[in-house]
Amino acid sequence: MKLSAVIMGTSQLLHGQILKGLWFLAIELSFFTWFFARGIKSLQSLVTLGTHKQGFVFDKSLGINVLHQGDNSMLLLLFGVATILVVFIFLYQYWVNLKSARKLQELDLYHKSIPTLREDLSALLDSKLHILLMSVPIAGVIAFTILPLIYMISIAFTNYDHNHLPPKNLFSWVGFENFGNVLGGDVAGTFFPLLGWTIVWAIMATVTSFLFGVLLAMLINAKGIKGKKVYRTLFILTMAVPQFITLLIMNNLLNDSGMVNTMLMNWHLISHPLPFLTDGTWAKFTVIIVNMWIGIPATMLVTTGILQNLNQDQVEAAEIDGANKFQIFRDLTFPQILFVMAPSLIQQFIGNINNFNVIFLLTGGGPMNSDYYNAGDTDLLVTWLYKLTIDAADYNLASVIGILIFTLSAVFSLFAYKRVNKMNNLG
Repeated sequence: MKLSAVIMGTSQLLHGQILKGLWFLAIELSFFTWFFARGIKSLQSLVTLGTHKQGFVFDKSLGINVLHQGDNSMLLLLFGVATILVVFIFLYQYWVNLKSARKLQELDLYHKSIPTLREDLSALLDSKLHILLMSVPIAGVIAFTILPLIYMISIAFTNYDHNHLPPKNLFSWVGFENFGNVLGGDVAGTFFPLLGWTIVWAIMATVTSFLFGVLLAMLINAKGIKGKKVYRTLFILTMAVPQFITLLIMNNLLNDSGMVNTMLMNWHLISHPLPFLTDGTWAKFTVIIVNMWIGIPATMLVTTGILQNLNQDQVEAAEIDGANKFQIFRDLTFPQILFVMAPSLIQQFIGNINNFNVIFLLTGGGPMNSDYYNAGDTDLLVTWLYKLTIDAADYNLASVIGILIFTLSAVFSLFAYKRVNKMNNLG
């Protein structure tokens, strides 16, 4: 076992587990071959993020200036992060090797038989089948989720902006300077107003869709209402139409030269177009109202299912006791709806914090505000992040905003789900 700590697979080879031993040995040889050839250089480059800038160098033999390819900080950062992940994967395999050697030592100690290759394969296809099936998805998560996520977080600690775009320019580590700039520097004048609007938007978008969805479901399911299926179908049709189509149509209807303003002016109800999308305050009310058109049918559908499964004995008992319909709704129906939909409301709130489609497709974050850094009055933090990335090429600030959005969403989710669990336990 001590030898396996130095040469992986030794214990397995000595106990006749040839294939497993060769696997661990091949991993160790491959890792150290790659690490000394490329890995060490990648880690060193990760510290500096490049030292040689791209530029023209005079070639004496040719007598002209030749473009000299310098370092690419973006690729050096990516390769450095990937190297760290590979090191951790190797350390995991090293731990598996020691664990296997320890198990073989215990089998020797208690004079038990050593599993053969057939027995190992049988266990891998039976009791350890989940490990085999999860190996490919885990590799995908590491390559396409964890690696990009760590890379994005790393950018927040660099000066990777429009002034330091590779390959022409290099960027370097700046520590928490970007966080200080967003929370207390020049960008704070944009961040905090947008943070406030993002929270207001998320609350209003969630609450209005929920309350009016519940009210609509109550009206449709009320006794004496005919054609309930027709009404449900009509409202569900709004969900069948792709969201981006609805939002683009609304944008055309509500702009200054759109159908709504044109009709109101033709009817002589207004003398000039109403600034649905061109005034900051008007635009904020507009996006909230349009979002209700999108969000109410979904809430109505869920509430309808809850209403159809409520305990009618409690309702009948309340009616016998003299309770009116409002009291029954307030004390019986609504608490049960809220109890069932609480997790969904939390999810909707977090989704509205990151609701890119409604804002971007309806207003584009506009109208633009000259006091903001590349942002408009209706921009959420997530749409501002998009503009910082695509329009301004300030990737470091965009990364900081992404981290802060994640922190806000995670803190609220943990707090809300904890309160919901307490309510469920009390119930």
